[in-house]
Amino acid sequence: MIFTDIKGYEEMKGTLYLCATPIGNLEDMTFRAVRILKEADLIAAEDTRNSIRLLNHFEIKTPMTSYHEHNKVEKGEYLIRLLQEGSSIALITDAGTPGISDPGEALVSRCIELGIKVTAVPGASALITAVICSGKSARRFAFEGFLPADKKERAQVLAGLKEEFRTMILYEAPHRLKRTLEELAAVLGDRPVTLCRELTKKFETILPTTLTAAVALYEEQEPRGEYVLVIAGRDKKEALLEQQRQWEEIPLEAHLQQYLDQGMDKKEAMKQVAKDRGITKRQVYQQLLEHIQ
Repeated sequence: MIFTDIKGYEEMKGTLYLCATPIGNLEDMTFRAVRILKEADLIAAEDTRNSIRLLNHFEIKTPMTSYHEHNKVEKGEYLIRLLQEGSSIALITDAGTPGISDPGEALVSRCIELGIKVTAVPGASALITAVICSGKSARRFAFEGFLPADKKERAQVLAGLKEEFRTMILYEAPHRLKRTLEELAAVLGDRPVTLCRELTKKFETILPTTLTAAVALYEEQEPRGEYVLVIAGRDKKEALLEQQRQWEEIPLEAHLQQYLDQGMDKKEAMKQVAKDRGITKRQVYQQLLEHIQ
């Protein structure tokens, strides 16, 4: 459903607030987030045992209910009913911004579908914190979150990352970090990576290194804390050279014939062959003459 009546949308009483919470340092909690959490009718938390410590610290007495991956369908519909009845609900995750790599995404999608107002209370995010501290390009980046557990799906995602030119950001837990680094090194090669650990906390570590060096590092020591990996995208110049090398393995006449078979005229086909191989059209013409002779 697409809600086209703005006035009707604004008159809906129930609002879902996406409240960011600190990813480590409690001083990163915003004044607005504290106010919204106090004023809301209900707080939906990914882990109530974890969130109760945060709420107690800021003296927030609002009732709380669990909303997590394993109850997101049933509990999600319950929350939707409350919102439709006019309740305001604040959604929080274990740490950071809800809706990123957590079940909040499903609730937001359902609210939008039903025309329920959704708004954000911005704040800490491990994704953004890591990428701006990494030294990698932040103009364009691709967020992958946690790699899939399924072996086949995981291999497909890794194959896609190999061809990605943008900076890539992944989350990983300490007990899976070594395996993930080994797989990334095997697929991507020795790419630059920044390992961001325990962001905003006492033992925060931001380590620029390479994938193979990171693998070697964690052969000698055990990973501790939650990690964000910021990996350099594929080098465009290197990719172009690789493409040119692949074309050079094909005989020039066969290369040209591919484009002629696609309906190109000879002049245009020779131009495209020259571009593929990183040479001039004159060089293509000369090589073809030499082959004829």
